[in-house]
Amino acid sequence: MTTFDLLVQQVINGLSLGAMYALLALGFTLIYGILELINFAHFNVFMVGSFIALWILHAFGIEGQEVLLYGLPLIGVLLVTFVVTMLFCGGLGMVIERYFLRRLRAIKGPAQMITTIGVSYILFNIILLTVGADSKNFANPLPPVEWHFGGATLRMREVLIWVISTVLMLGLTYFVGYTKLGKAMRATAQDPEAARMMGVDVDRVILTAFFLASALAGASGLIFGLYYNFTSFIIGFNAGLRSFTAAVLGGIGNVPGAMLGGIIIGLTEALVGTIPGMVQWTDVVIFGILVLVLVFRPAGLLGRVAPNRA
Repeated sequence: MTTFDLLVQQVINGLSLGAMYALLALGFTLIYGILELINFAHFNVFMVGSFIALWILHAFGIEGQEVLLYGLPLIGVLLVTFVVTMLFCGGLGMVIERYFLRRLRAIKGPAQMITTIGVSYILFNIILLTVGADSKNFANPLPPVEWHFGGATLRMREVLIWVISTVLMLGLTYFVGYTKLGKAMRATAQDPEAARMMGVDVDRVILTAFFLASALAGASGLIFGLYYNFTSFIIGFNAGLRSFTAAVLGGIGNVPGAMLGGIIIGLTEALVGTIPGMVQWTDVVIFGILVLVLVFRPAGLLGRVAPNRA
């Protein structure tokens, strides 16, 4: 493989990673944009989503890499798996907001953020104690369809990840920008008290934000499993930290910024690995870029949408 072929291959890999990080980053930015809350439970909602997807695939009789599907059966299984995983994780996000965070909303300080850390550890330990510490092979029904560009290979899983991520990101952009509930979310982010006086059901808006953010985390968890062919109780930390970094890099609270940040982080992770001896320096490079951006542009690359509130 020539250097150019290797570069093309890593760009393909980086775009796939970036799509996954972007979906997860959108969850961080949705909640922060409305509540100015960093939801650390989001890390492990993503992890739980990967296990829910795995169990759904097992329910279809798909285990390991031996069962391959084609055509309508493949589309049907993946569609059901994505929908059920996203609905479950969205419901989990609603439970977290309704029963763990809502009563703390009026309390100033870090009480809500600390609570999300506690919820994150609850999810982490539930999976650890019920599933075990060993990583699990992820059932993957995708056929080994490949397209070759010189020495680089584009597989069906990358195309699927790009298509699904693009559809979800465009769908969220449309929802936030053009629907009545999306406009209510933007009004709540701008000034929740004024929005409430104008007849906006703020509690419903916040609950919707948690549902959407957690549903996207579930979709990202399924994408992680399809891409890496495994899942584990520990996957939430690294993926979640890089996705949060992507949200901050693009501009926390900014939906297009989260997408851009995710792509940048994914490409950086992939391309740094092409440099001999630099794989172990990947995190240094990623967080170095973040620090430099925040030093010279504190609001992120595209700026922060939600204003600071007193």
